[in-house]
Amino acid sequence: MTGELSPIDKAKFVAAKRATDYVEDGMRVGLGTGSTAAWLVRCLGEMVRDQGLRIKGVPTSTRTAQLARDVGIEVISLDEAKWLDVTIDGADEFDADLNLIKGGGGALLQEKIVATASDQMVVIADVGKEVETLGAFPLPVELVPFGWQTTQALIEETLVSMDVLGRNSTLRMNGDAPFVTDEGNHILDLHLNRIGDARQLALVINQMPGVVENGLFIDICDAVVVGYGDGRVEVRDINAGTIEEAMLDFAETDNLFTDLVD
Repeated sequence: MTGELSPIDKAKFVAAKRATDYVEDGMRVGLGTGSTAAWLVRCLGEMVRDQGLRIKGVPTSTRTAQLARDVGIEVISLDEAKWLDVTIDGADEFDADLNLIKGGGGALLQEKIVATASDQMVVIADVGKEVETLGAFPLPVELVPFGWQTTQALIEETLVSMDVLGRNSTLRMNGDAPFVTDEGNHILDLHLNRIGDARQLALVINQMPGVVENGLFIDICDAVVVGYGDGRVEVRDINAGTIEEAMLDFAETDNLFTDLVD
């Protein structure tokens, strides 16, 4: 392996490695999208290869599906799986109640469908994703392309009566063209700075015509595995009300992980 992992990559790696403890032989596992989830997929692929772990993975994006196949995980659709034992995914922000903002990678719709179809959702994150109040990270909202500017105006108008600090929104771009999700939609990023009542905001936004889904995950996450740059890991379980700490060793960071970047 060339060079040491950076502290942030170490944090992501140890969180992902610890989260593999939630996966048992024969399970149907929702596989998240993003840089931290990619570490998890690599770790699970290593277990499939070296330990004979047998799982069926349901990916939350085309790029996660490709990575899972590349590392030897059997990939099936959610319709084939019908229900999942666990989904493990990253988050852009999480608070003390394990409410999340997700969608920085543009896969929030599939991520929310898969997470909701699981007995358990586990979030893996570096400690930098923890916030006192959600909202510093722009809230992604998936919109149908038809009349998106009208939907944007409606959202901004509605935000006036919501408990938020900012009300600007921007259409997410991919170069010169609007970003397109796996489902063919656009993403509007809401720059709210602070969200006072995430539950209310999620409900109100989702009632607007033109909105497909928003990136607030409320009462969906059961546990968060928090990684630190020094190799410490903390597991917080909201249902059991427990916090466990452990140290993970880095001997296992072999070539599987050298090409992983944000």
